[in-house]
Amino acid sequence: MHELGLALEVVEAVAARAEGGRVKRVVLEVGALTAVLPDALRSCFTLAAEGTPADGAVLEIHERLARARCRGCGAELSLARPYGICACGGSDLEWLSGDELRIFEMEVE
Repeated sequence: MHELGLALEVVEAVAARAEGGRVKRVVLEVGALTAVLPDALRSCFTLAAEGTPADGAVLEIHERLARARCRGCGAELSLARPYGICACGGSDLEWLSGDELRIFEMEVE
């Protein structure tokens, strides 16, 4: 479960950025190609945050669709999974976005 490792890194990053303040909320952007399970990440975040400035913080996850371009016809499409088929029937896709995993926002008191 790589969500635990990701949660530990997020907690470490927000705790450092909080500069001694208490983290109330963290907003993550997670792309469809990351293979991150949002519910698992939320659970891991809660565990990873215990005893840190992020203890009790709310984790919001904004899932982002992946964007791809069909190498057959050049059309661009949005996908919720790391595979798909273009309207032309082609499945040879060039991934343009969707592998993002970033801290978008945090609230500190």
